[in-house]
Amino acid sequence: MAELDNEQGLKRVMKSRHLFMIALGGVIGAGFFNASGFTISQAGPIGAVLAYMMGGLIMYLVMLCLGELTVEMPVSGSFQAYATKYIHPSTGFTVGWIYWIGWSSTVAYEIIIIGSLMQRWFPDISPWIWSLIAGIVLFSVNALSARSFAETEFWFASIKVIAIISFIFIGLAVIFGIVPIEGEPAAPYFTHLTEFGFFPNGMFAVVIAMMAVNYSLGGTELIGIASGESENPEKTIPKAINQTAYRIILFFVLSIIIVVSIVPWQQIQPAASPFVTALDNIGIPYAADIMNFVIITSLLSVANSGLYTTTRMLYSLSSSKMAPRSFQKLTKQGVPLLALTASMGISCVSILVSKVAAETIYTWILSVAGMASMLAWMSIAASQYFFRRRYVAEGGKVSDLKFRTPLFPLVPILAFVFNLVVLISLVFDEGTKLTIYIGVPVAIAFHLIYILFLQKRVKKDVGSSVQEEYEKVRLINKS
Repeated sequence: MAELDNEQGLKRVMKSRHLFMIALGGVIGAGFFNASGFTISQAGPIGAVLAYMMGGLIMYLVMLCLGELTVEMPVSGSFQAYATKYIHPSTGFTVGWIYWIGWSSTVAYEIIIIGSLMQRWFPDISPWIWSLIAGIVLFSVNALSARSFAETEFWFASIKVIAIISFIFIGLAVIFGIVPIEGEPAAPYFTHLTEFGFFPNGMFAVVIAMMAVNYSLGGTELIGIASGESENPEKTIPKAINQTAYRIILFFVLSIIIVVSIVPWQQIQPAASPFVTALDNIGIPYAADIMNFVIITSLLSVANSGLYTTTRMLYSLSSSKMAPRSFQKLTKQGVPLLALTASMGISCVSILVSKVAAETIYTWILSVAGMASMLAWMSIAASQYFFRRRYVAEGGKVSDLKFRTPLFPLVPILAFVFNLVVLISLVFDEGTKLTIYIGVPVAIAFHLIYILFLQKRVKKDVGSSVQEEYEKVRLINKS
């Protein structure tokens, strides 16, 4: 399929630095800068740190599974194609379409928030103007070429990384008394971490908080989506996966430790950014404006990555005969423009629905979106498990794999079970139980749609050619 992609025009133009920043761009967004306030208020200081550490561990296990699959089969559909091949075509169909819906609505959500945040500086200009400008810019960037998207995402994500690193250094200086906090006579060190006990709301609150953490970490799987357009995937993908996993865990965990060390836990509000609160406590001038700029950049970055992801996912579904064939058409630059237009169109529809039916249809869409990353992660773990078993059964040597998931089968089993536990725990929170009540029936409906209406046609059209395409990739990678 890697060869097939190249024959059809997808360009392998992304370097390791692009893949790394694409993954960061999909992860570090408003969900981290703002939703971390919910995590801290829910689980307490130590509980929040533990939730991010556990979330980081789950992410790393999934990334190890993804690494083996993408290096062996660097195709544009990534986990949707793997689920189709190694679990069941109905699973690939379901995961692909739910992921497409989820990210399309996420792009809409990010664009809406960009407009509202710009009102801080331009209160007389309608937020819809800024949302429109953001949408046009992102569409144009993605329409030019994969390289255009990758370079734009690299610089968007770089701003976020610089902001986080700067926050970490300033925060450490405050914690150890190098920079004093206004109104506090002594350095706080780490006294705020345990002054209310280790788990003030109980251990189960940590599990509930992990829902927000997993949502914040969703997006690392974008490396797999981009693998179909990466240079030398067997070299760039392992490097990008390791760099992404280590640095995301480091950035997230360190940032949360610093926030809860500077700001007493009970002062953190669920709906407010704890980073703004921390910067205000330090006395950084224009703290809210600085964070507003960083969050807007983060939103642009996430929306940019999301638009790229939805486009390639729709292209992959079309290649698998699970979406109209017209979405496979590419421009001379290798961009599936019709798939991009359709993805942007659904984002625009989501924006309109958010204004017309915010309490009904839009809530349902967001509920489905809430499942997208977790379903993707579970499918990655399951696909790697079945891939390895089939690979060995067909006479393949594990030592020949250029990226091997360690401790097989423990890693994929743990990755799947951990994600399943977090998914089930959504039922126990009033704010997230709709994700299960709406998302699960939608997932079942997609499976039934495939089995009742598409299964015979897809098998007839694709059939044995799927195996041949994967064998081509395997031969290419071994040569």
